[in-house]
Amino acid sequence: MDILDEDARALSGALERGDVSAVEVMQATLARINAVNPQVNAIVSLRDGDALLAEAQAADSAPRKGWLHGIPIAIKDLANARGLPTSKGSPLFEGQIAQQDDVMVKRLRDAGALIIGKTNTPEFGLGSHTFNPVHGATCNPYDLGRSAGGSSGGAAAALAARMLTVADGSDMMGSLRNPAGWNNVYGMRPTWGTIPGDADGDVFLHQLSTLGPMARCPQDLAALLDTMTGADAAQPLSTSPDATLPMLTAPLPAQRIGYLGDWEGALPYEAGIAELSDKALQQMSALGHHVINLPAPFDADQLWESWITLRSFAVAGGSHALYADSEKRKLLKPAAIWEIERGLAMSAMQVNHASMVRSDWLRAVNRLFEQVDVLVLPSAQCWPFDVNAVHPTEIAGVAMDTYHRWMQVVIPAGLIGLPVVNIPAGFGENGLPGGLQLIGRHGSDGQLLKLAQHWHTATDWPRTRAMPG
Repeated sequence: MDILDEDARALSGALERGDVSAVEVMQATLARINAVNPQVNAIVSLRDGDALLAEAQAADSAPRKGWLHGIPIAIKDLANARGLPTSKGSPLFEGQIAQQDDVMVKRLRDAGALIIGKTNTPEFGLGSHTFNPVHGATCNPYDLGRSAGGSSGGAAAALAARMLTVADGSDMMGSLRNPAGWNNVYGMRPTWGTIPGDADGDVFLHQLSTLGPMARCPQDLAALLDTMTGADAAQPLSTSPDATLPMLTAPLPAQRIGYLGDWEGALPYEAGIAELSDKALQQMSALGHHVINLPAPFDADQLWESWITLRSFAVAGGSHALYADSEKRKLLKPAAIWEIERGLAMSAMQVNHASMVRSDWLRAVNRLFEQVDVLVLPSAQCWPFDVNAVHPTEIAGVAMDTYHRWMQVVIPAGLIGLPVVNIPAGFGENGLPGGLQLIGRHGSDGQLLKLAQHWHTATDWPRTRAMPG
């Protein structure tokens, strides 16, 4: 077996035993990137190969720092990695070199990871389709004519194409879930506050986005999550939960799985999405879990209005200074301008009302979790679409009224910071992969990973249907 087909923890063990060297892993990684990345365009700002091989050689001679020692990683191009560009997919930041690591990146580096470059993302991470004017579009490894999703599309595609064994990502509106589902890998949005993000700017108000891990198996997902996790004094809403990896070996009782379907018609699905979900849930039942079809637990329109209000409020809060400069505004994508203008036009009471709806939804969800252990929804409402498109304009005959309405299925969890694990759910008749969101109550990250591991042991879709070629 090619060493890059190994899961990250297996590769870590081989490095620790001396069965393989960090130099050999780096040579294989660079060769794989050279062979595959020109077609997929998942990894950007790749560092000089000789410099990377020298770092790998140094890692072979140094005491092990942690389980990631000698393992190559590329960082999503929204986060800062010292010495590398942080373009955020925008011409406004093209060539801007990070002077220091973000907290999460430093934790990966301290655990021994060798940072080789960045993974591609949409401009400012807006939209679940990875394309931008700086680095271009990332293609889906299972069909190069289709989108890899986003905003962690570069990370997911790099995993699927075996250019990386683990990757970081971030998720406001499905960005760790949609691309994971579309690339046949695992992605996790942890309980909000588990992984500290960027400490710049406001650290209290904007509780929508979170960082998280991506991998080809749940154990790697848990190991990377545990490395990224932990409170940061500069971010007062961050937490220090228990490690999740040790939980995955404990027995898992039968889970009560509540399937929310299409939210009683509120969520249109492209043909084949519901069928793929139903088939996966039948497999869950065969594994001994109890699947319950649930009615719509909350008004979908209220959730949507709450979401787009709070999202625009957050985007405007972070990017209004760019918009205020008329020259810089010319370089912003239309979606960014739309979000910022909406946010700037809002009153404080509009934001308050949206947060009250969010609070009512949390109370309703807590009642749901008295009936079930896990909630399930598809990871996306459609299959990977044309890589040259901007976004879907309709699904199943229903017009999409915004650039992101087609990802409405991810907001029930994201709106209130619930943990979610995307599990690969198999392939449609079109040969394209899809996923399911396993959604848990606050703090149930370890339990979700245990269920994902149970599923993985039975299916192992990332290995069963590895990327063609």
